[in-house]
Amino acid sequence: MYRDIARLILYRDLGEDSILRKLSGIFEDFDLERGTPAELTTRIYQQMKALLDLATRYGFDKNLWHNYLTFLLLTNENSFSMTSEKVGANDGTVNHFAKGDFAVFKKLFDFDFAPIERALGIDCFSTICHYHSIQKKERMYNKNVSEKVQMVSEQLEQAADEEEMFRIVTDFYAAYGVGMFGLNRAFRIRHLQDGVEFLPINNTDRVVLDDLIGYEIQKKKLIDNTEAFIKGLPCNNVLLCGDAGTGKSTSIKALLNEYYGQGLRMIEIYKHQFQDLSSIIAQVKNRNYRFIIYMDDLSFEEFEIEYKYLKAVIEGGMETKPDNVLIYATSNRRHLIKETWNDRDDMEVDNGMHRSDTMQEKLSLVARFGVTIYYGKPSPKEYFTIVRQLRKRYPSITCSDEELCAEANKWELSHGGISGRTAQQFINYMAARES
Repeated sequence: MYRDIARLILYRDLGEDSILRKLSGIFEDFDLERGTPAELTTRIYQQMKALLDLATRYGFDKNLWHNYLTFLLLTNENSFSMTSEKVGANDGTVNHFAKGDFAVFKKLFDFDFAPIERALGIDCFSTICHYHSIQKKERMYNKNVSEKVQMVSEQLEQAADEEEMFRIVTDFYAAYGVGMFGLNRAFRIRHLQDGVEFLPINNTDRVVLDDLIGYEIQKKKLIDNTEAFIKGLPCNNVLLCGDAGTGKSTSIKALLNEYYGQGLRMIEIYKHQFQDLSSIIAQVKNRNYRFIIYMDDLSFEEFEIEYKYLKAVIEGGMETKPDNVLIYATSNRRHLIKETWNDRDDMEVDNGMHRSDTMQEKLSLVARFGVTIYYGKPSPKEYFTIVRQLRKRYPSITCSDEELCAEANKWELSHGGISGRTAQQFINYMAARES
């Protein structure tokens, strides 16, 4: 094993603390008779625990060794994998080195653990290669990553040689990409002293646009702009504004599920992170994905100045915003920034500015969103239509439409008024009561 791993070129940056590197060192010591059987067994068990922890985090099953090797191939960002993400596996000299690395991984896939198991009297390798995982709820692990790794792992198990492994993996790079952006749909960020760190969001809402009843014109505008973005055509940043509970956030989350397969990814940030916007864009501008930077429930009080960072990034800074980044925001405020009647008075304020200048300063942020889509509160008739449509998804609700609407009317009077969110909350209540 250790001799094979030493031959890796493009995929050699595994990290010194990686499970594969650690096992390689253990197998080298075993062959050279360095260390007692007890010491070697202890070191092996430490790596088994690390592998089981990784498998639990991602919901791996069946052959954990193959799942792990596949995970390495799909997440290793190197010159070859990054190029394959952008242009596929074109002819080039680099393919010679890549296929050499895949020949190493082919040997690792077929590695025989029996000699070391017999010598040390252990069976952990045989066990992880025939593993049966405990079924977990989706929210307990990263299902999106799990499904893709296991799918490719099963294909690689059947590969006859490194040529076939090369084709399987490069096809995946071309379709989904490599690394965390290839395997994950959405991200949050963490501020670091020298930039930002992307944190995958393990489980995103599985909502689709058809789940949002009504608002057909609004959804059409959003779809048209997003499809233009994905195709590389001219498009605009989007502000979804309007009443609370009308489906603004749901619409944006649904886009991720609709267009993930076409390279759409989403980065969720909060206004206290706007100072990191330039760092975020710098890290994603050269990737072969389309990134929506998503800002939910965006609004600013008079004393908050974070919007100035946002203005500069959207339009106004020296560096042009890359073509693969758009900003989508939702807000209950049409103008985002709290206004006062004094803003409309053109008298001078203490710093010498006219108040009308202050007003224009605040309104200029909204103007930089090229598309503004308004989501208004539904009428009582539309509210009852939403309720009737939602009940079709819950067969346990058996009351008549008249009874249902009467109960829905009572519900909204004591639960925040008419909205799509109120309708969904009411249906959840009825489904639980009738089941």
